Amino acid sequence: MIPLDEAQEFVLGHCKPLPPRALPLDAALGCVVSTDVTATEPVPSFANSSMDGYAVRAHDTLGAPVRLQVVGSVMAGHVLEGQVGPGQAVRIMTGAPVPAGADAVCMVEQTEVDSDGGHVTILQHLQPGDFVRPPGRDVAVGAVVAPAGTVLSPAYLGVLAGQGMAEVLAHPRPRVGVLSTGDELYSGPGPLPPGTIRDANRATLLGLARREGWDCVDLGIVGDQESALVEVIMRGAETCDAILTSGGVSVGDLDLVKVVLERLSSGTMRWMQVAIRPAKPFAFGILAGSGTPVFGLPGNPVSAMVSFELFVRPALRTFGGHRALHRPVVRARAAHGLPRQSDGKLHLLRGHVTVDRQGAWWVSTTDGQESHQLRSMAEANALILLPDGTGAPADALVDVLLLDADNLGSPGGGPLMVSSEST
Repeated sequence: MIPLDEAQEFVLGHCKPLPPRALPLDAALGCVVSTDVTATEPVPSFANSSMDGYAVRAHDTLGAPVRLQVVGSVMAGHVLEGQVGPGQAVRIMTGAPVPAGADAVCMVEQTEVDSDGGHVTILQHLQPGDFVRPPGRDVAVGAVVAPAGTVLSPAYLGVLAGQGMAEVLAHPRPRVGVLSTGDELYSGPGPLPPGTIRDANRATLLGLARREGWDCVDLGIVGDQESALVEVIMRGAETCDAILTSGGVSVGDLDLVKVVLERLSSGTMRWMQVAIRPAKPFAFGILAGSGTPVFGLPGNPVSAMVSFELFVRPALRTFGGHRALHRPVVRARAAHGLPRQSDGKLHLLRGHVTVDRQGAWWVSTTDGQESHQLRSMAEANALILLPDGTGAPADALVDVLLLDADNLGSPGGGPLMVSSEST
């Protein structure tokens, strides 16, 4: 067996970012910027009001309250002809350009308007610049608005759109082919033929890949025929940046994936027995000619998911130009004892993490820890990392790999709420 970090290092050493290309903004969410993006326009591009109110000369508000003549109004998207002179004010809406001559805005709540609307009383003394957004306050020309390595969130897309950009140079999403192997697999509705099992791995792995935002190709099921396996892998390599297979990487007589990968990678494929449980068997190779990496994942559903998290996800995030490759690991208290036997492996237990009202993290195992018990993985939001040894007692701090940081809640399953007494 080899340590997990050695196996991960081997895989990541054969992966590099996909060449960047110009991506339309509406297709770039979650992609990674390849070079610094600098602003060519100031934001805002003109001085505008941050409040509904009255544009005035700040000097005219000395000795407030003061009564000023209303000489016009200006709405967002329009420009006032003329300017604000001494003793004058202009009704202004949020986002509207501040008229020439004015240097401050009084919010409407601090004003009183005559019944005929011809005059307004300003109730407070203003300073120049009050409630005025100057040009470039948010973004100055030449500022780096998205450094290389930035993951394009919705807000960043808005920043780039605010610069008039229609596309951005970024690493594209990897295109991933997913293949299940084995004569025993059956897909589709209806009664199962004798001796077969339904293929859950393809749906699971395609879902995991799509959740990452990657483009996916369903390569179907291939039985235990070497020629058919070669044909599908080579066909997938024509359109995919990476191929995921499940099954056929253990030590059985018909575990053909590692045999085929050995041949198609010109002997550079590495079959590994990783010192983890589940997901010990794993194969990885680069196809000769196309350079397409193939990840040979175990056939048990939970093992396939664990292999995806530990090997596939970090590798393909590298393809996408990401710098943060791994999911976060946090420390949580064991809600109950976590016994295990020493076997030289890192154990990854399916767990559910909650955060109590004092902010403490707690983790408990989900029911069923065998590698074929997929339902317990569906109920988990984390993997408990138990190093070799005898385990951990209740209330001990343990390392936890967060699989679903959006699915954290109170121990009762409800949302974390801040009580009125604590505010």
